[in-house]
Amino acid sequence: MDTFIARQPIFDENQDVYAYELLFRSGMENYFNGDNLDQASSKVIGDSVLVYGLDVLTAGKKAFYNVTRETLVEEYCAMLPKDQTVVEILETIDPDPETLAACQRLKAAGYTIALDDFVYEEKYQPFLALASIVKVDFLLSSKEEQRQMAELFIPRGIKMLAEKVETWEVYQEAKAMGYTYFQGYYFSKPVIMSSKDIPGFKLHYLQILQEINKPDLDFDRLENIIKEEMSLSYKLLRYINSAFFGWQVKISSIGHALVLLGQSEVKKWASLMTLASMADSQKDELVVQAIVRAKFSESLALVFHQKARAQDLFLMGMFSLIDAIMDQPIEDILEKIPIHEDIKSALLNHSGQFGAIYKLVLAYEQGDWAAIPALNEALNLNDDREIPQLYVQALDWANQSFKEMGEMHANA
Repeated sequence: MDTFIARQPIFDENQDVYAYELLFRSGMENYFNGDNLDQASSKVIGDSVLVYGLDVLTAGKKAFYNVTRETLVEEYCAMLPKDQTVVEILETIDPDPETLAACQRLKAAGYTIALDDFVYEEKYQPFLALASIVKVDFLLSSKEEQRQMAELFIPRGIKMLAEKVETWEVYQEAKAMGYTYFQGYYFSKPVIMSSKDIPGFKLHYLQILQEINKPDLDFDRLENIIKEEMSLSYKLLRYINSAFFGWQVKISSIGHALVLLGQSEVKKWASLMTLASMADSQKDELVVQAIVRAKFSESLALVFHQKARAQDLFLMGMFSLIDAIMDQPIEDILEKIPIHEDIKSALLNHSGQFGAIYKLVLAYEQGDWAAIPALNEALNLNDDREIPQLYVQALDWANQSFKEMGEMHANA
């Protein structure tokens, strides 16, 4: 039976990833429709550990799990690592003797308790005595309610988490209220300042992106650009001399390294490194997300009989968050990069076959399983059983790639 897990990052006050909320559905043929909460809750616990592995899903960060009453009292959470787990008590659970006893056991064992979609009522006081985190839905609650709960709970040592944060302005408001953690899509839609120019070093990296996306890659020109950026030169030589390639002699020439890699791999490596270098540490999660999209999009090339366009699909995923990384409108950035028109249309308008593939990538990322059957039909896909595994492989590849990039940055 196929399983599907999506993850949504949760940020701290410094915009670093604090944790991921793991979202599960039972499968493409019978995607979750609200009637099977207990099954969804128990299976995401089991599958995240036994099928996917938390190292793949969260890269060492904490994992938030929604639990139902049954999941809670049956103590399924006990199979999860306590230091990495946050147990989210759903708003539908009442603090009766059984559920309170289960929460007390989890708390005593070292698990973190969070209250999901919390709306204050006196009856929830026993839960509040055990909770370390309270989540407040910023779309469904008023500003006054958001502020009142922060003023009431923060003095008690409870951390406040603002969820459904859709804009930078709402993030700033929540932060001013004293909220510690933030969840939502605001980071994907940064405030764009039309008067802001591209800083010098970002302009340099943009030149590299322009170069690698020309129809005929000029290795000499690219070599000269890379040589001007010492950190990229170091990273390229370290990469080409890694154990992965197993060369018998050390490669010390930038030009030689580019030739050995070949055009396709050069484009992929340069895309990864330049986007990572353009992002500051507060945007690391965006880079990881872009890498996941890139690898997942590339892997779908064979599924949709687009093997010859695999590299283009990789770049489509990689560039999908370039506006957030560079703090510039995506239209302006893509105007400067000579990518194929169908890739540009996919990113700007979600149009054409590549646009449908891009929407499929986003659906898997966001756990929007209800949208997937229609997308499969639009793409004439009759058998999608291998796609969930391709997504998991993309997550693993992205985590490994970003880890390697981080090591290169640390030693550069």
